[in-house]
Amino acid sequence: MKLFVRPVDLTRVNTIVYHLPDGPSLSLSIDGIEEYIDLEFEVGHYCDTSAIDGILHFFPRGNA
Repeated sequence: MKLFVRPVDLTRVNTIVYHLPDGPSLSLSIDGIEEYIDLEFEVGHYCDTSAIDGILHFFPRGNA
């Protein structure tokens, strides 16, 4: 059951920065990645700065 899950608009996103637990982060270019993985951002928080710099920062639950 999903309550109040707002969809993520990826039209202006060029890069996803996935902030791993304990500090390191993983940067992924999303050009063509939508075909291979399902981008679900429901278990954590995200900060969408794509209007400014094309980056979406994702913080998984436990690291937000």
